[in-house]
Amino acid sequence: MAKYLFVYHGGKHPETDAEVKEVMDAWGSWLGSMGSAVIDGGNPVGKSTTVHPGGRVTNDGGSNPVSGYGLFEADDDKDAIAKAKGCPILTAGGTIELAEAFDM
Repeated sequence: MAKYLFVYHGGKHPETDAEVKEVMDAWGSWLGSMGSAVIDGGNPVGKSTTVHPGGRVTNDGGSNPVSGYGLFEADDDKDAIAKAKGCPILTAGGTIELAEAFDM
């Protein structure tokens, strides 16, 4: 099986304790549904910094900043996409960028 990096962008942050529980339950259910395909369920990330050629630094994360990541096994791109389609970030208005990760 190949490994795929899922990079989450955006998504509405829960505002109440009830919303936090609902979101966490959704993520737990989604991750649990994939069983051993979950290599690293990932985490949310803080505000990003970008280092550009020549050393210039920007601190805004660009037009579509990263909000989290995960690492999963999948048979191929189609399987990775099918797994991504169940991710709760999508119902929160976010997107998922995915790419095969290669061992060096």
